[in-house]
Amino acid sequence: MNLERTHSIYFIGIGGIGMSALARYFVAKGLTVGGYDKTQTEITNALENLGVSIHFDDNINQVESEFLNPNTTLIVYTPAIPGSHGELNYFKSNGFEVLKRSAVLGEITKQTFCLAVAGTHGKTTTTSILGHLLNACDVEVTAFLGGISENYNSNLILKGTDVTVVEADEFDRSFLALSPDFACITSMDADHLDIYGNASELIKSFEDFSEKIKPNGKLFVKNGLPIKGITYGIEDDSDYSVKNIKIINGSYVFDVKTPNTLLENFKFSLPGRHNLSNALIALAMSVEYGLPHPQLAKALASYKGVKRRFTYQIKTEDLVYIDDYAHHPEEINAVHQAVREMYPNRKVLAVFQPHLYSRTQDFANEFATSLSQFDEIILLDIYPARELPIEGVTSKWLLDKIRNNNKKLVGKSELIDQIKASDASVLLTIGAGDIGEEVKHIKNVLSIAN
Repeated sequence: MNLERTHSIYFIGIGGIGMSALARYFVAKGLTVGGYDKTQTEITNALENLGVSIHFDDNINQVESEFLNPNTTLIVYTPAIPGSHGELNYFKSNGFEVLKRSAVLGEITKQTFCLAVAGTHGKTTTTSILGHLLNACDVEVTAFLGGISENYNSNLILKGTDVTVVEADEFDRSFLALSPDFACITSMDADHLDIYGNASELIKSFEDFSEKIKPNGKLFVKNGLPIKGITYGIEDDSDYSVKNIKIINGSYVFDVKTPNTLLENFKFSLPGRHNLSNALIALAMSVEYGLPHPQLAKALASYKGVKRRFTYQIKTEDLVYIDDYAHHPEEINAVHQAVREMYPNRKVLAVFQPHLYSRTQDFANEFATSLSQFDEIILLDIYPARELPIEGVTSKWLLDKIRNNNKKLVGKSELIDQIKASDASVLLTIGAGDIGEEVKHIKNVLSIAN
């Protein structure tokens, strides 16, 4: 990738969360940026407000002329784009440099001090905490986030280019393009079996990722994972461990045992032990990077979270509405634990939209078990994303496996009426599909009713 001669960058799938962060980065660097996506969203609107030209039909005639010179334009695409895509095939067959997003990110990380966050869960929250800690401690950092940070209202933190913080995504093995100095692995639960085939192949890819760390680099791993590194955990014997946990006014207050000392009195406002674990690994990497305890404690206390990661939409005495991106059984379990810890005696309604036919098929029994824990369950139809239907794999099939009588399969058009009919005082919307687009409508209706 020769950025010296690149004047313009064209993104195919520019509305994706990782793609749009890269697009913002190159806008900030002064390059001409444009792209295609199949749907208009708040993300594409925000990019257009930055001067990025975007269209929504797969049509090479709609691509502006400044992106049609193969000598000065780089084409970036996401693996979610199908191989039959017309624009992608035009660029490939007409002499353009065409790279996956992960390859571009890999090039950027090679030229910086890179901190990479890997794992099947927790990447986005951990990356955004780490980026926020470094930024608040005045490190010259660029952080590429897989979600919209509440602190910055952006999926890019841009303070300088000496250090990068990136999500190391195991989907499509794209994290093997990175060259981190520090890396962490938060979890290695089976996922993306449509890509890997079985869990042992997924674990092997994490082992391969651990070998991508630069010489003299450091690997941090959640205690209990089958890969050697600096360990971290909650109230255990890890190298970095959370101790003396208290919940005060809905926030965690805790100490951190490091290999050398005890760092006291951290405050963190995201509910759930999974989020506490994410905060710990961000702190551990920051301490090893050399950042001082007082600044880190102040920075962590000011962290507000990531949109659609246990995000409070309504928080009153009578009604709590939380929205979360959870789309794997272990993530649903983590959301359930957090809700029960914060609201131990309240009735909880969970609205879940399954994401991908293949994932629903692979983990149907685990999904059923995790969803059965809520007091009331509403299921939406499966969001297909990049997939075609699989015969017999439907939300009705999943619903029949859930061992809880308070369950319903509901179409999107009836969703709000069904929510209003419930007497639950805690509402959750969970899933990685377009359920996120329903959140503002649900919030508006419930706010008026409340």
